[in-house]
Amino acid sequence: MYALFEDAGKFQTGRILSEAESSAQIELESGKRVKVKAAHVLIKFDKPTPADLMREAQALSATIELDLAWEFAPEDEFGFADLAREYFSAQATLTEQTAALLRLFEAPHYFRRAGKGRFKKASAEVIQQALAGIEKKKQLQAQIEAWAAELAQGTCPAPIQTQLYKILFKPDKNAPEYKAVVDAARATQTAPLALLQRAGAITSAYQFHWQRFLFDNFPKGTGFPALQAPSIADELPLSTTQAYSIDDSQTTEIDDALSVQGLGTGTVTLGIHIAAPALALKPGSPIDQLGRNRLSTVYMPGYKITMLPDDVVQTYTLQEGRDCPAVSLYVTFDEATLTQQTTETRVERVAIAANLRHDQLDAIVTEAWLKDSSFSHDAGVQEPAMPREQLAFLFRLAQHLKAQREVVRGKPETFNRPDYNFRLVGNEGTEPQGFEQVQITTRQRGAPLDLMVAEAMILANSTWGSWMADLGVPGIYRSQASLLPGVKVRMGTKALPHAGIGVPSYAWSTSPLRRYTDLVNQWQIIACAKHGSTAALAAPFKPKDAELFSIISAFDGAYSAYNGYQSGMERFWTLQYLKQNNITELTATVFKTFPGHPPMARADTLPLVFPVMSAGDVPRGARLQVRLSDIDDITLDITGHLLSVLDAHDPVGTDASEAPEEDDDSAAGPIAIAVDVNEDPIKEATVS
Repeated sequence: MYALFEDAGKFQTGRILSEAESSAQIELESGKRVKVKAAHVLIKFDKPTPADLMREAQALSATIELDLAWEFAPEDEFGFADLAREYFSAQATLTEQTAALLRLFEAPHYFRRAGKGRFKKASAEVIQQALAGIEKKKQLQAQIEAWAAELAQGTCPAPIQTQLYKILFKPDKNAPEYKAVVDAARATQTAPLALLQRAGAITSAYQFHWQRFLFDNFPKGTGFPALQAPSIADELPLSTTQAYSIDDSQTTEIDDALSVQGLGTGTVTLGIHIAAPALALKPGSPIDQLGRNRLSTVYMPGYKITMLPDDVVQTYTLQEGRDCPAVSLYVTFDEATLTQQTTETRVERVAIAANLRHDQLDAIVTEAWLKDSSFSHDAGVQEPAMPREQLAFLFRLAQHLKAQREVVRGKPETFNRPDYNFRLVGNEGTEPQGFEQVQITTRQRGAPLDLMVAEAMILANSTWGSWMADLGVPGIYRSQASLLPGVKVRMGTKALPHAGIGVPSYAWSTSPLRRYTDLVNQWQIIACAKHGSTAALAAPFKPKDAELFSIISAFDGAYSAYNGYQSGMERFWTLQYLKQNNITELTATVFKTFPGHPPMARADTLPLVFPVMSAGDVPRGARLQVRLSDIDDITLDITGHLLSVLDAHDPVGTDASEAPEEDDDSAAGPIAIAVDVNEDPIKEATVS
């Protein structure tokens, strides 16, 4: 005897080997034996064979009209044999009963299950809704197939074009646009990114990178609402000093300026003056919320997205010719020995005598000009507005401060590589289009003007960080436990040493127009300046304030994303520079090697790193002549092929901890997209 039974939502047949009161032992056609509960056995029969029964029943089931079956079905709960007798005849055959069972089971929108082999018909309203849903799904599937066909033929449908970045990076895998891309990629055996490029969805490599960044970080756009910058209500005393800012020509957010007083008296006072938006902007205010949402200005070649609206920035920036509100740190030094004596913080107005631009002055304010008062430039050279003796003192002090930090670090800071400046010809602060002519120039790190500003800012950030800690006022700090490989810089609310800089504490406080952490710290520093020992009670953020931890977490993520985009865009424009100047070969130096993988090299004269394909091992430190591969503007990929080794230098025995930390922030590899063409299509269909 045979049996038809239900197992895990499927119908199976087999020969009954034995039966008990509550179960039966059944042998399947495959020879496998299974134990089946008696309640799951729906039909017992002697003939035909199970295979013949299922074949004939499935064929007959397809002929059963659901609308007619629904009409014939009893109003109350019924069994499949009952329907067979109503639909076929009172003497419904085994095949007809089995066909009715299969048809009922596969039509849940007409008949809902009420138990093993039992059903109850759905209401007319439910059927109409279900049929409408089925029709909609059919139409949707037809649309998916039509879109996939267009993509395969090299045309991008408008809905997919609109959803491009969502499909690639944050997809809804049940969305028809996503499914069409997957289906087309499978059908054409083409990578999704290449498929979309070929179909014209990506027409500009620059816009691809730009719109992707906006999609991830500025989904609502980069514009600002119309907000008026609040005025500073405090009556601030006017400082007696004249201050000078030092920035590049593109800088509009001028956060800091320097002053020098007392030269020739034996005691010199260095003034570090920081723009003071925190005097007007209050935590929780609309403009503060803008800053907190963005957290930092985003920089890229030829363009930037500011943290604050331009009219707000211009209200508080240290513009030359104005008496600007500032938080000033005054540090006195012995003029001869440069021994630090006292520090004082004041909230005041400071006269900004001039905004110096180092890109215009680096060739003038040289070490020779600063150290030798008899040195003079050619006639007609415009010397800086800041007095030469003040700049000379700042340079001497900066060298001294740097040397002191290097003692704490345990080794000198090295500036082996230059900074690279990008200029897009014809682009004056407007959004680039991606085809501009690019110029790349170099500026050696540690140039005199750079060093003056850098050491002054380190001094301010370290001094204010320690001062806040002494007064029990929390701040946002950057710290590094040691210079051992792998020990990274961390952000937190405790004043801990920063081994990389060589200071006991370091709180970013000198760029409040450009970094939200600095604005937060400025609120805390102003509280210290106004309230002294009771500052912890008056400061906006209290010890262990959850808001500070929230700000740190958000800032870390945003700052990393912004820096990553800046590096990617610098790489993009470097690749354009190669193409525009027909550069196919260059020299490079190997800076990292991996067992079993190509070594990584850095171009000697450009901000570019890439893997080098070679027949043999190339040691770290070797200088190479390489031929460049084709450039992929979307993935930002480029590869070097070794032509010759110019200088093999294998630093065997070198202490790795003494090697400068090599950053490959200019490196970029294939873009990781979220389109998975290998996902099980059956699973996808089930989910949908």
